[in-house]
Amino acid sequence: MPENNYPKLHNATWPGIVGKGSDEEPIISFDTMLEKTAAAEVGGVRFDGVDIGLFDPHVGIYMNTDDGAKLLADKLNGLNLEVGSLVANVWAGSAMGSKEARDEFVAQVRTACVFGKKLRDLGIRNGGVIRVDSACSPEAWAADPAGNTKRIAETWRAACDVAADFGEKIAAEGEICWGGMHSWKTMIDTLEAVDRPNMGFQADMSHTFLYLLGYNAPEHRILPVDFQWNDRGALDEGLKKMTAALRPWTFDFHVAQNDGTVHGTGSHDKTGRHCLATDPNGRLDITHDAGYWLRDENGNITKAFRHICWDGCMFPNEVMYNQQTWNDILAALVKVRQAHGWYQEV
Repeated sequence: MPENNYPKLHNATWPGIVGKGSDEEPIISFDTMLEKTAAAEVGGVRFDGVDIGLFDPHVGIYMNTDDGAKLLADKLNGLNLEVGSLVANVWAGSAMGSKEARDEFVAQVRTACVFGKKLRDLGIRNGGVIRVDSACSPEAWAADPAGNTKRIAETWRAACDVAADFGEKIAAEGEICWGGMHSWKTMIDTLEAVDRPNMGFQADMSHTFLYLLGYNAPEHRILPVDFQWNDRGALDEGLKKMTAALRPWTFDFHVAQNDGTVHGTGSHDKTGRHCLATDPNGRLDITHDAGYWLRDENGNITKAFRHICWDGCMFPNEVMYNQQTWNDILAALVKVRQAHGWYQEV
């Protein structure tokens, strides 16, 4: 049988920005992230595309000129890369803030949809979602859980209505540093409150993994308090419970590794610690555990995602400039596709 060619394999470019700049390490340029992605190769397989964050200094130059989308499409075509999911710059506003902040949140989603449509029309973007979060902290949310969940849902609902006009889906990333989505239960409660068919979830194997441990929401912890990492059976049961609850909502999927601890800088405080695919301290069996998201409760491949993406933020620049890093990451994605993907005629 032919080797699986779906889902397509993408790399994320925003790790060149997240946790960089200011007092941290210098930002890694967009061009460098693209070059490292395009140069990665494992047994003749290369990355199919990239997911990108729509914020400076990476993509602003392409969004602020009339021919920017065409220039970006030409660049990516030259590297044999497509575009998938787009991260809206919702931190310019807040889903739970003032009316002005919430209006800006929705405006940023509109901007992402407009740019996404341009890329679709140019034939460089064939799938993917618009990613958001709540752009507010769990601490601020906790001051009024019911009222703040309602406010986030109202903002997301308005964003969904905008996105629907462009045929886009909105996905909220399962990252514990954002209020109203800092546990698997609060995430589902907020999604249910939105009540829009184009509102869903973006699972990240590193960030979402910490839902099991109840960081920022001990009352929603899934694994036992006395859980030991050598108890693989309990870990499997925990992953089964979490993915069964969240999989029906999941529009987008990130492959990643985590060592069971939290890490963060700036607004991304106390969040999932992304580890290298080869990290000996990684708690996930990447290939096996991806199956909980990519297969249904009966073990059938869902084919729910046209592409999957590696997300690895806050690695040291020395690591990210090393081409072997991206070869190893690509190798992990290839194994996931071999185990849980499918072949489709082009």
